[in-house]
Amino acid sequence: MPDVSFTNLFFVSLIALCAPLLLGFFPRLRIPSVVVSIAVGIVVGPSGLGLVSVDTPVRILSLLGLAFLLFLSGLEIDVRRLRGHVPLLALAGYGLALVLAALFGLAFASLDWTRSPLLLAVTLSASSLGLVVPVLLDAGEADSSTGLAVIAAASAAEFGAVMLLSLLFSGSGASVGGRVISLIVFAALVALIGVVTAMAERSRRLIRVFRRLQDTTAELRVRAAVALLIGFVALAERFGLETILGAFLAGAIVSAVDRDTTTHPRFRVKLDAIGYGFLVPVFFITSGLQLDLRGLFVSPSVLLRVPAFLVALLVIHGVPTLLLRRAVGSPRWKAAALLLATSLPLIVTATQIGVSLGLLSSVNAAALVCAGVLSTLIFPVSALALLRRPRPPSEARRSRPSSMCEGMW
Repeated sequence: MPDVSFTNLFFVSLIALCAPLLLGFFPRLRIPSVVVSIAVGIVVGPSGLGLVSVDTPVRILSLLGLAFLLFLSGLEIDVRRLRGHVPLLALAGYGLALVLAALFGLAFASLDWTRSPLLLAVTLSASSLGLVVPVLLDAGEADSSTGLAVIAAASAAEFGAVMLLSLLFSGSGASVGGRVISLIVFAALVALIGVVTAMAERSRRLIRVFRRLQDTTAELRVRAAVALLIGFVALAERFGLETILGAFLAGAIVSAVDRDTTTHPRFRVKLDAIGYGFLVPVFFITSGLQLDLRGLFVSPSVLLRVPAFLVALLVIHGVPTLLLRRAVGSPRWKAAALLLATSLPLIVTATQIGVSLGLLSSVNAAALVCAGVLSTLIFPVSALALLRRPRPPSEARRSRPSSMCEGMW
């Protein structure tokens, strides 16, 4: 047996257990466990006490955690609800966010904060659907006109950022033109696999076998989803694209094909258990272990990069929200802007890509991640407070989920 130690992995799993447990004793503290996991990783990692390091077992599970995180993010996208003009407004809003992010990227590059303004622009343009949806659910707005518009905008921002990261910053060394061709072929294969999967769903004999074995030790439906995830990741890697694209599209395919969950209501719960219960926390804790937090305190000018990135996130996502002002309701566009400016998973992913390619220093990567952490601490709580305010009677009449929502979606 190879000389492999599981000591570091044990400490990582212990942190993954204690982070939500600690928050459970203080339910009024609306702090995502992701933030606590990263913070504890910083404290016990090389930038802190130096008690835990990233070795081979931790690194492998962290990569699987990243893949499962993007898979679950893709699973959040429900293409059946994307009808009407609101998705078009969401795409236009993301285009405007990219333009604003590019301007910030150029400004930050002039200060020598990055070697790639484009990478910084894509990073700052990302949103987090997985962090937005729980806030909308808590506020009872997930199915309202406000919630549907915000979900559409967050979906566009997350998918767009994943696509651009894979297309422009793959470590394969191929030219952009070559990556475009690879992306087209890859997309065609993904569509073909999606069609084949959808056709297989119509096979009565196959469905009977799945129903018989899905809740036994075979866990056939879960194994099929994991096989699809790993297959798409391997396929993306084969085409010289970022593996996060394959993971994200695998989740989107499962979401599109798995329309009726009445016969398997526990399937999504099982996937969440694998991801959020095991693999995803390892990724976030490992991100904290690798964060160069000491570099941020070298000088006040370096530390000021954190609020600068945080303000950039708010401006980049706040201005395009004006396009959705009519859809979300005038008093609530501020809450929508705060939710869309909440971003952490894609920031962590993009900074790791930037550091590995030499386009981003570890100090600036740490500043970006810290800005993302602050966005998850500040923006969702503020947005929830705004969403829970009673609407004016005239606004309440306009936003009733009747013909308005039906026309949009």
